Amino acid sequence: MTDFWILVDSIIFLNAIVALIIIFRSKRDISTTWAWLLVLLLLPVVGFLLYLIVGRKLSSRKVFNLQAQEPLGLDQIVANQKLQIDEKELLPANQITSSARELVRLFLETDNAVLTKKNAVRIYAEGNKLFESIFEDVRRAKHHINIEFFTWYDDRIGNEFVQLLEKKQRHGVQVRVIYDTFGSHGSKKKLFKHLVELGGEVSPFLASRFFPSTLRLNFRGHRKLVIIDGEIGYIGGFNVGDQYLNRKSKFGFWRDTHLRVLGDAVLSMQSRFFLDWNATSKNKVSFDLKYFPETKSIGQTSMQIVSSGPDDDREKIKQGYVKMISIARESIYIESPYFVPDNSVFEALSIAAIAGVDVRIIIPNAPDHPFVYRATEYFAKELIKSGVKVYKYQKGFMHSKMVVIDGKIVSIGSANMDIRSFKLNFEANAFLYDCEFAKATEMIFLHDQENSQFVTEEHFEAQTRFKKIKQDLCRLLAPVL
Repeated sequence: MTDFWILVDSIIFLNAIVALIIIFRSKRDISTTWAWLLVLLLLPVVGFLLYLIVGRKLSSRKVFNLQAQEPLGLDQIVANQKLQIDEKELLPANQITSSARELVRLFLETDNAVLTKKNAVRIYAEGNKLFESIFEDVRRAKHHINIEFFTWYDDRIGNEFVQLLEKKQRHGVQVRVIYDTFGSHGSKKKLFKHLVELGGEVSPFLASRFFPSTLRLNFRGHRKLVIIDGEIGYIGGFNVGDQYLNRKSKFGFWRDTHLRVLGDAVLSMQSRFFLDWNATSKNKVSFDLKYFPETKSIGQTSMQIVSSGPDDDREKIKQGYVKMISIARESIYIESPYFVPDNSVFEALSIAAIAGVDVRIIIPNAPDHPFVYRATEYFAKELIKSGVKVYKYQKGFMHSKMVVIDGKIVSIGSANMDIRSFKLNFEANAFLYDCEFAKATEMIFLHDQENSQFVTEEHFEAQTRFKKIKQDLCRLLAPVL
């Protein structure tokens, strides 16, 4: 027995030393550092397996590949828009506030996110109608189709989509697809095999041949983009899979938000796609006017396409969320399936609510990721104390990533209101400046609120002690969830 305990003590000691080396050899913020120390020290061996899957940072080579890419089409977008240097010209004075111009300037400085004007935007809150629209636009494609999704399942809708792309490729339309290997864990390369044989190009996002890297949970390509002929673009929260079309009983009705865009904002989506493509694929793409055509001004919505990811320390979409919250004067409406804010977002929401801004948040009624959901409940419970109104969606699963402030500014995209989207995943959001569109989006939120349960402090107090303990523990692990 003495030898046994000596062995145990040795393992614990070695575990502590190696844990310290692993954590401090990479630059991390203090909350993430403490969270990983907690995991590695309290769960010897198991903690290292979790770190292998969740904690390892993106390789410097892949970060360089992303950073080294030149944004194609940026000059063309600016030329189309005749962008003015004077920030007073960034947005019409009769439509938007001066504080909104600060948001526009923020994205210009941090992400080179050109403000495009006179876009025509259609919003989708249900999967069947969205994919009907995407499929119809794909059928009409004449030159190219560029697609990027986090999840592409090998199921009914996934195969229907691939078969349609095969048909277009067969007729001379160039098809390119980026998918994430982790997000598309139900898919294999054979799903796209025939498309590739026909001349289509398919690349898993920043994939590695090293098997443990395919298990890495962090640094995933979470963007959802479809660009057709450089004229039509889709951006939002939907992925490709039957569950997103209400075909899975586990989730029931899938509530998500996606946009169809006509206008120069599509060129910004195109630029983002090619940045990812050239960092991911061996077959690089160079600038061609066919990919960045001059578009006609047909709408009234001004918007910016903003992307963020671990290749840049500036958390650009999160900064946008914080700025939106800080400039709100009347209302802040948020929908997010995973609500795990960092301190800056949490404090901004608390301050807004205490200052009298009507802050409302809709979260799911049930988890699809239990640890994340318990952390979501913890933060929701704490914000209620500041006067934030929290609702749990009852009609199905809430997967929408939508923010509306004052009925004037909207953000819709792939980024959740959580640390994973802020720091660990590659995201893309549309920030829209159009009072009429914002009011329509606000009505969608209020409709979702009608299908939700208003949650009070008493609701959380009535939960079991075990559930409260899980919430507290998951809150400690929030930086690594």
